[in-house]
Amino acid sequence: MITGAGRGLGHAFTEEAIKNGDMVIATVRKVDDADPLMKNDNVFPVIMDVTKKEDVAAAVAAGIKKFGRIDVLINNAGFGMSGAFEEVSDEELRNLMETNFFGVTNVTRAVLPTMREQGNGMILTVSSQAGAMGFLGSSAYCSSKYAVVGLSEALSMELAPFGIQVASILPGSFRTDFRDSSSMKHAKASLEAYEGSSVHAARDFLAANNHKQEGDPAKAAAFLYSIIESGKLPKRILIGKKCCEDVKAYLEERISEIDSYLGKSSQTDFDE
Repeated sequence: MITGAGRGLGHAFTEEAIKNGDMVIATVRKVDDADPLMKNDNVFPVIMDVTKKEDVAAAVAAGIKKFGRIDVLINNAGFGMSGAFEEVSDEELRNLMETNFFGVTNVTRAVLPTMREQGNGMILTVSSQAGAMGFLGSSAYCSSKYAVVGLSEALSMELAPFGIQVASILPGSFRTDFRDSSSMKHAKASLEAYEGSSVHAARDFLAANNHKQEGDPAKAAAFLYSIIESGKLPKRILIGKKCCEDVKAYLEERISEIDSYLGKSSQTDFDE
């Protein structure tokens, strides 16, 4: 079952799965009748909004009725948000979290009973490189993506006794429509204090470098499929050379910071 299967990485994941002979419950907000993938015999397109629990329950039930089981869930549906923290309204932030975080919890909750009954399954949630390190002008988006990484890591321990593996997927920049207006939202407010700032420069960079990203979605899908086929999920699956290098450097800096105060921090326990 792949959410947000109509475009971007979700579409690429669906193509890779059927290329390898799998059957896919492909959830979309609207079925594109011109898309041959949605007419493939191994694809069962289902209209679903991840923020609506009744949609989710109906889609999962329909998928199980069609195929009898769900072995792999890929929580892919989501969108981006750019803007200074002060510019992002409560409504914009909550809408983002409703899709990027609560959408994930809605679908995961609906699939879990089936996977527990099966005694196995894999749940993979698409986070982002922004779920491993902060990015200027993306505080809201980073918050939503960090949230699903934390959820996935805790669930990987919680669900292991049921034979269910859980992982988060952290892609770098891939050449999809993610930076189009259909997937990338910008804060409606624009505060004068941030005019000419690096925050707005980051926003402008996203728009200027759309469809120029270094990542190939088809290759990302093939890589992810190979991980799934191996039968052993890492807790975090980083995708992309630059993504891996950037996150490694970021983590090395964090380890260095911990080392800088480890001695004094270690002295905060009670003296027994």
